[in-house]
Amino acid sequence: MKIGKHHFPQLLSQVPLILAPMAGVTDLPFRKLCMKYGATAAISEMISAKPELWQTQKSLQRQHHCKEAGIRWVQIAGADADIIALAAKYNADSGADIIDINMGCPAKKVCNKAAGSALLAKPKLVAEILTQAVNAVDIPVTLKIRTGSDSNNRNATEIAHIAEDCGIQALTIHGRTRACKFAGPVEYDSIKKVKQQVQIPVIANGDIDSAEKARLVIEHTQADALMIGRGAQGKPWIFNEIHHFLAHSQLSSDFVPLELTNKAIGEILQSHVIALHRFYGEKMGLRIARKHVGWYLKNLTVEKEFRKHFNKIENAALQLVTLKQRFNFPTDDYRLMIKAS
Repeated sequence: MKIGKHHFPQLLSQVPLILAPMAGVTDLPFRKLCMKYGATAAISEMISAKPELWQTQKSLQRQHHCKEAGIRWVQIAGADADIIALAAKYNADSGADIIDINMGCPAKKVCNKAAGSALLAKPKLVAEILTQAVNAVDIPVTLKIRTGSDSNNRNATEIAHIAEDCGIQALTIHGRTRACKFAGPVEYDSIKKVKQQVQIPVIANGDIDSAEKARLVIEHTQADALMIGRGAQGKPWIFNEIHHFLAHSQLSSDFVPLELTNKAIGEILQSHVIALHRFYGEKMGLRIARKHVGWYLKNLTVEKEFRKHFNKIENAALQLVTLKQRFNFPTDDYRLMIKAS
């Protein structure tokens, strides 16, 4: 797959696997971790197009790409064509390699501002936004959408043609409507239909949570790439699993062997928590770590009582020591671990 001048690495499976942009999840530490474990590219958390928000602490952290490997792919959200174009240029000037426009988020706080997937109900505005964004920058612009507003208003094919005509260079489709949010079956048939009707790369997204599911989706939709979101939460090595399975039709024992899951996941989890503490600072880092740790432990089916106990910890060092004890690792000095990492 190629987006602009960017050729996506052809790894073992020959299928690009992209980490989806998820607000509050795909920060720099998580993107780096997913890239380490096989993601072909990782998109940043959604950044507001509004200039008055660009210098807030949250936005600055979301714009942070220090020492990030690979393509810097930044997603922006808004409802005004002029402001989105301004935001696209700002992020391009700040080092982004690709700009992604969010027209797929179903969250109320986004849609209530007529942004995200709410835009799908306004094809003329979609065309205006995309045209201005593409004309504002010299780097590729991509688009993420859903299949429509609701079951009676599916218009993914119409929006896809608009996007292609406006110069969008790749299209990601989450196979649900805005009304469905993240519930119910994914419309892989709708993704397949769009893929058959446009020439730009189409990236399939929605409930890809295992290597087996990835193969079914890629074979059914014939998409150019897969985008993985919630399936990577607490399981960043899912990308390596999928690459191996697509190439060899069997699950690998090389990345996270089932018989060593407790030890291997414990090591990944420990490094992730340390990275969060360093990135956000100990006070905020321990809070951000709670949800990530919860996803890891849920995948491990760790007892609920331990998870409840962990979520009550208010000290970063104790948080890490508690995890090390749970996984039977030596409890080294916390400050030395932070410095060494």
